[in-house]
Parts: sequence; C-alpha cells; structure tokens
Amino acid sequence: MSVEETSLPLIGLLLRLAAQQWGTDMDAALQVHGVTGLTPAHANVIPFVPPQGIQIGELANLAKVRKQSMAHSVELLTAAGYVTRRPDPDDGRASLIFLTDKGRALGPASRSAGQRVEGDWAAVVGRDNIDHLRRTLMRLLEPEPRG
Repeated sequence: MSVEETSLPLIGLLLRLAAQQWGTDMDAALQVHGVTGLTPAHANVIPFVPPQGIQIGELANLAKVRKQSMAHSVELLTAAGYVTRRPDPDDGRASLIFLTDKGRALGPASRSAGQRVEGDWAAVVGRDNIDHLRRTLMRLLEPEPRG
C-alpha cells in the first residue's frame, strides 16, 4: 500500500460525512415546501411504513436500526402526529404502525426535495457520477454475499 493510499480517508468516513451533508441539503430543500423540523427519526421510519402497516421489529430491520431505537423514533413521530399505532389483528401482543395523513404528506415533498438535492449534487460532479454512485451503493446494499 502506498503512502498516498494510507492518507486517503476511508470510505466509511466519507459515507458518514456525505450522509450528513445530504441531511443538511435536504433540510434546506424541504423548507421550500414549508417542511421544517424533521429529524433522523423521520428518515428512519417514514420511508419504510407500508400502507398495510408494519410492526416495530420489521421496521427496525428495514431501517437497519435496533428495535429499541425504532420504538423511540415511533414514539416521537406518534407524538408529532406523523404515525399512529393500531393493534395487530394477527398478533394480540403487537401493534402495527401506520402513517397518518400528515405522515403521508411528507412523501411528495421529500421526493421533490431529494430530486432537487440530487440535481444540485449532479451540477457539481456530473449526472453520470451520481447515477454511478446510486448503482454502486445499491449493489453494496444487496443482501447477497459480495465475495
């Protein structure tokens, strides 16, 4: 390994910093739609809630967070009016999480804001690079072994 290779930042650090930048840029883009005050809890829950509802454990698996963290996020979003809990008809011990109208309304605004941020990033590095990054990240996140 060359000296230059050892002085480059590791991908994990770059991914974390890029995710933080994405969050900052998304907050600014969402403000255009009148959406403010979103937290990481919103991103960890809302995109993963299907129309038929979902249990907290399944939600945690999809979002790749601990069940306890997901339960806390769901509590925050319930208090803010973005999600609601209902008893699971198939499991009397569990409840299902559903988006409220307020939670569902975030979808179009978030999609539009995300497209805006992607466009801004593409203006810096080129659309081909953004598309390549998306394909690369999707491949890395595939459940199959990468060898």
